[in-house]
Amino acid sequence: MSKLANILFIHQNFPGQFKHLAPALVRQGHRVWAMTMQPVDVTDWQGVTLVPYRASRGSTPNVHPWVSDFETKTIRGEACFRAALALKAQGVVPDVIVAHHGWGESLFLKEVWPQARLAIYCEFYYQPHGADVGFDPEFAAADPGGDACRLRLKNLNNLLHFEVADAGISPTQWQASTFPEPFRRRISVIHDGIDTTAVAPNPQVQLTLGHRAGATTTLNRSSEVITFVNRNLEPYRGYHTFMRALPELLARRPNARVLLVGADDVSYGARPDPQRYGGLRSWKDIFVAEVRPRIPERDWARVHFLGKVPYAQFIGLLQLSTVHVYLTYPFVLSWSLLEAMSAGCAIVASDTQPLHEAIRHGETGRLVNFFDAPALAAQVCDLLDDPAERQRLGANARALAQQRYDLQTVCLPQQLAWVQGLAQQGAIA
Repeated sequence: MSKLANILFIHQNFPGQFKHLAPALVRQGHRVWAMTMQPVDVTDWQGVTLVPYRASRGSTPNVHPWVSDFETKTIRGEACFRAALALKAQGVVPDVIVAHHGWGESLFLKEVWPQARLAIYCEFYYQPHGADVGFDPEFAAADPGGDACRLRLKNLNNLLHFEVADAGISPTQWQASTFPEPFRRRISVIHDGIDTTAVAPNPQVQLTLGHRAGATTTLNRSSEVITFVNRNLEPYRGYHTFMRALPELLARRPNARVLLVGADDVSYGARPDPQRYGGLRSWKDIFVAEVRPRIPERDWARVHFLGKVPYAQFIGLLQLSTVHVYLTYPFVLSWSLLEAMSAGCAIVASDTQPLHEAIRHGETGRLVNFFDAPALAAQVCDLLDDPAERQRLGANARALAQQRYDLQTVCLPQQLAWVQGLAQQGAIA
């Protein structure tokens, strides 16, 4: 990059999506700061100066539910604004601000540094129809009309940023397409990047599992392993559909092990109403209770809920996988899907819009109707019976991951060039 710049990152849980970009900018010689709402033990991370801050107040009790989200974002935006004023008083004047604006922190930064180029991470623009809201009739909103009104106000954060942001970046074409014109044309589509060298097939991979009775089982690439990964096990990522396919999968594949990764909380959508589900408070327990009566104990012993796992173990699970299942509402695409592709997994995925850029049916994986549990079971079983097809799909998936999403050769160079353009050019008209 010909011009060295002062660059400020904003992310409530830094580094988040900027974990590769920020250190790379440091290596190029730029001065880089990051403001975060998370407490930190050190003030330097890979050359990035960390600036923690926190909100001085909480949300108003009993505020109108349609505006509660915007109030929260305003509180966070004010906290970042106050911290930015203090940073400016120390002499920090960024040329470029790169913000994940989804929580509102960057709402008022142009009031502090009006000449800075502000770029926002465009993860998702909320839609009352045609995306995640209303997609799954099983969990329909009690007040659909009111929910649409709430979403319009939820987008206030996006709309206010459109007025002050000079550019945007989005990880996928579909996610960028949810944003309206005229701001859509300011968004560059560049994925965060997958380290396809580190996330690669490993024929020697092994995993030892503990059993409820205290025994252990060691799995390797000759084992039959079905994997399912979410940050949290919840309907947004198809956990209910996967569980409803489980009785048939276990019955038809008596030697298969099913490994599920994910915590019991929610990342997206609402928590379950315990009154509706017999007092059960997690989606994990709700759908275990639904399918467990149809699964004999000997088969249930082959189902392993692993909870949250360290990243190295997660990659090992993908390398071990015989067939990997990924399901999602029309919503943000998970890194885990692209990591599964990079690991060479044979993938069965939901035929929903976020998948269409990465999974081409019959080429880089198989697509099934999100709600069709029998079809999901059938596709998984078909691939379990066809090693040659698994190898072909997995090789194609890895090739696409390397070609389109590789961190070092594709995504990071494009991100750096994008920041360079912001540093060297004026605000985009």
